[in-house]
Amino acid sequence: MDEHLLSILESLVEPVTRGDPESTLRWTCKSTRRLSDEFGKLSHPVCPRKVAYLLNEAGYRLQAHRKTREGISHPDRNAQFEYINEQAKRFQRSKESVISIDTKKKEMMADFCNSGKEYHKNGCPEEVRVHDFLDPKLGKAIPYGVHDIFSNEGWVNIGIDHDTSRFAAHSIFLWWQEMGQYRFPQASRIMITADGGGSNSSRSRLWKVALQDLANDLKMVLSICHFPPGTSKWNKIEHRLFSFITQNWRGRPLVSFQAIVNLISHTTTKNGLVVKAHLDTNRYETGLTVSDAEMNLHKI
Repeated sequence: MDEHLLSILESLVEPVTRGDPESTLRWTCKSTRRLSDEFGKLSHPVCPRKVAYLLNEAGYRLQAHRKTREGISHPDRNAQFEYINEQAKRFQRSKESVISIDTKKKEMMADFCNSGKEYHKNGCPEEVRVHDFLDPKLGKAIPYGVHDIFSNEGWVNIGIDHDTSRFAAHSIFLWWQEMGQYRFPQASRIMITADGGGSNSSRSRLWKVALQDLANDLKMVLSICHFPPGTSKWNKIEHRLFSFITQNWRGRPLVSFQAIVNLISHTTTKNGLVVKAHLDTNRYETGLTVSDAEMNLHKI
């Protein structure tokens, strides 16, 4: 019975779930009393204390205030998230794919200290470098993730060059070729949710052109929903994929690109998360601009 109630709870709090991207802990702005009332409306009477127990089981914790927000939130902020959530459910009902995308924190290659602990014989810790300076010969890894929200599958394209819009679009293309098309063989559309900055910035002309080229290559309709400014921590991929990858490699020096590929692809969870990783050795040019004429050519 608890499993059924947990699934109902997730549906009630999912649109307004937040949390630290590097942690599996989450929190919601709905109170236990309000959630109890909503359970009642669904013909599942649950007391506030039981709701608190279910929240704890689902990984929610009481959180104090944290000074991270500047300025005033838009009055329609909640409505924006409700709209994105409704669009995602509509795609799900039509058996179309809904993915969450983002770039994970860039990682420097070498025997650097990585926070966390692993078991070793007493007095024999693994030795690493004292200073974390970029090694030009080894470079850095740029993990770009794609998380299939409703099937709990993840794809991580590990770049070695630059995090550009072309790199982001190519990461989605690789996900579709390796995972998406087998999960959704009849799909004609893909819904993409993303934050508003970085290589998939809502204002980037190159990102829009890269998406149009991707749609042409896949012969599919791409619908993208950007989260409002300052809400990147609400992105599903942060909590459902990146946080578990971070946990999996804690205490392990990331000495090579192959080590990162192996650690990411062996990331699992009790909820059945499946992750595949790929090393992208392509070079991506920076500083590209898109003219008005090119935008018109793409009819964007």
